[in-house]
Amino acid sequence: MLENINLKKKLSREEYKLALPAIQQRLYDLEKACWDHRIATVIVFEGWDASGKGTVIAALTQRLDPRGFKLYPITAPRTYEQQRPWLWRFWLKVPNRGEMVIYDRSWYIRVLDERVEGAIPEKAWRDAYRDIVEFERTLADDGVAIVKFFLHISRKEQKERFRAIEADPLEAWRVTSADWARYKKYDQYLAATEEMLELTESEFAPWTIVEATSKWYARKKIFETIVSVMEKRLGADAPPRVEIPAELAKDAELRAAMESLGGERS
Repeated sequence: MLENINLKKKLSREEYKLALPAIQQRLYDLEKACWDHRIATVIVFEGWDASGKGTVIAALTQRLDPRGFKLYPITAPRTYEQQRPWLWRFWLKVPNRGEMVIYDRSWYIRVLDERVEGAIPEKAWRDAYRDIVEFERTLADDGVAIVKFFLHISRKEQKERFRAIEADPLEAWRVTSADWARYKKYDQYLAATEEMLELTESEFAPWTIVEATSKWYARKKIFETIVSVMEKRLGADAPPRVEIPAELAKDAELRAAMESLGGERS
């Protein structure tokens, strides 16, 4: 599956700048409409280290109303969390009615990191596929809109990004020995990712694979996918699209510059 993805897809910074104001305004309007109509949204970001998850999330949330969303960065479970059913900690983070919840990594750690690093028995990660599908089905049946992204880059691109980050004295700390250890297991993570995508794809929680070599292309695709899902979920309640005033379009370059200040690793 992933080997057939065209990672050469690109979008110029100028094209992105022109599209950004309208997309951000649309996302804001849809966030407000979902709040008003009590429709919850779950947005999951998975992907390779250095694929740009963090910077995409920063750009996504820049113009949203902070009262309407929550962001959860997910790490390995803590000791007390390991004493409970493994999805327990994620049930605590599901959105309230009308709320948007964004996950920087998610329950898919179970079938990726924990699987590849041997942190859990094989039976545990195999059983997790069933648990995940049932978990997402329960959310969808309750009216939650689910959007799942996997940001894909090649092994060569990942190495180049790691090197670029390490070359910056102010950013070098962001690449750790654990990152390089995972890089050496790229093929193992690739196999685990392929199986994850296949076994957890569903009509109520489909995956969107994002060609993330070009950060501008990746961001635009992600934003437009979220807009499409939210519009579909709102149906006739979706607000009409509005013309973006010229003065808002003029500051697109400044906003794009601000968004590009962060590195590409996530």
